[in-house]
Amino acid sequence: MAQAYLVGSGMAALAAAAFLIRDGGFEGADIHLFEENRTIGGSLDAGGTPDAGYTMRGGRMFEAEFRCTYDLLSGIPTLDDPAVSVTEEILAGHEDFPWDDIARLVDADGKIVDTTSMGFSERDRLELVRCLATPEGRLDGKRITDCFGEHFFTTTFWFMWCTTFAFQPWHSAIEFRRYLKRFVHLFPGFAGMSGIHRTRYNQYDSIVTPLAAWLRERGVTFHTGCRVTDLGFTRGVRSGTVESLHLSRNGRDEEIAVGPGDLVFVTNGSMTDASSLGSHTSAPRPAPRRSDAWLLWHRLARGREDFGNPAAFDKHVKESRWESFTVTSKDPAFLRALEEFSGRPAGRGGLMTLTGSPWLITLVANRQPVYRDQPEDVGVWWGYGLFPDRAGGHTPKPMTMCSGREILQEVLHHLPFDRRTSDRILRTSTVVPCVMPYITSQFLARRRDDRPLVVPEGSVNLAFVGQFAEVPDDVVFTVEYSVRTAWTAVAQLLKLDRRPPEVYKGHHDPRVLVAALETMHRR
Repeated sequence: MAQAYLVGSGMAALAAAAFLIRDGGFEGADIHLFEENRTIGGSLDAGGTPDAGYTMRGGRMFEAEFRCTYDLLSGIPTLDDPAVSVTEEILAGHEDFPWDDIARLVDADGKIVDTTSMGFSERDRLELVRCLATPEGRLDGKRITDCFGEHFFTTTFWFMWCTTFAFQPWHSAIEFRRYLKRFVHLFPGFAGMSGIHRTRYNQYDSIVTPLAAWLRERGVTFHTGCRVTDLGFTRGVRSGTVESLHLSRNGRDEEIAVGPGDLVFVTNGSMTDASSLGSHTSAPRPAPRRSDAWLLWHRLARGREDFGNPAAFDKHVKESRWESFTVTSKDPAFLRALEEFSGRPAGRGGLMTLTGSPWLITLVANRQPVYRDQPEDVGVWWGYGLFPDRAGGHTPKPMTMCSGREILQEVLHHLPFDRRTSDRILRTSTVVPCVMPYITSQFLARRRDDRPLVVPEGSVNLAFVGQFAEVPDDVVFTVEYSVRTAWTAVAQLLKLDRRPPEVYKGHHDPRVLVAALETMHRR
């Protein structure tokens, strides 16, 4: 029987394994995932305890047109109720507990910003339209700042856009344009975030755990603590056939022969590689100079232009780094104060960005519990800073050098809570910060060929999956992108008739465009 070897265990690899079983006719016992860490799930992680503090590097938002993701998860039962699929749980949660954000931005005086207007000048609107109308090929290597004037980056729209999707002014104009097209249908409700879907719990508990359980029940093998270091190809100029996997397991080198009919799926690159956790009393350690997770892609791309250019993504840490933090509270003081200030119950308010913070902090208090094992008397909320290298407004040093407690002090400095409430929050909270050097590396300015195609031209049994494989039209930094690359890879390598649904193109719908333009012109 043919074997399938998957490098990595993030969402793309998990989805590829599921599609191999669902559509490709593979037995689970013939599928092997190799993961260098001891835990699976890639960037969709969550851990910790209520006593030491929960940890979560980040979370992804969903929306109704995540066609590949909802198709996949419609066949995966939840752990709470096997009769309910993960897709059904997410959609039901959106119906019962939608976001209705009326405190999306908070200014330097601690006052809620009126987001009725996007704050555009006529020039800003013209530049937005021009960016959308520019063919992607003409944006090769360009940054967002190459397409917009300085005023654009002071608008209400930009503050909401950059903190929703984690864009920086120096990021890729190509990726920014793709996001504008992909999410133009969300413009009318963008300030209130009414079109955003979320999982019931954190995405590790709500997606990774049930999907991994489904795969294990079917015999899929997870090889953790096992790093794939290289691939061997058959002899010949630019051969597209993998004949061996080279890996390191428990300090020992191994080689696995890849036979005729076997398939290899590689997750190339990692946006959460070399992440560094701190604690409530200590800052995260500096990241290592060299990242192991990127080495395989560098080796594969050496001398092969069709395998992309990893250096475009992993050599600019200052432009791709930001820091998140997870807060575990054994007192409801923060969530109650936030509800009173924002005018929305916890879990209904969406994102809140503190525009007066030099770190540009964004907070989110999701529906409780956030973890399946979270005690009833414990609350969890999360946040991140887009500019962690700047000195804080309250703490006169970079966010990357701050302990969890110091980050919480900075947050409270920018919120209009009374001193007694702030002191109570500080006494009863545990904050775990996390620095991620490559978290927005997929957004860095790039050229069209810097990401390899999912199935490179001439490839016989090799596919790339994940955030650093190229899918025209769709947008990176989403679960949907990972799932789409996985489905594309399985369908192309096995030459299946069942292919991924087309990427939603709301910008082709006149009604969507009219609604978006009306939003842009609000004053």
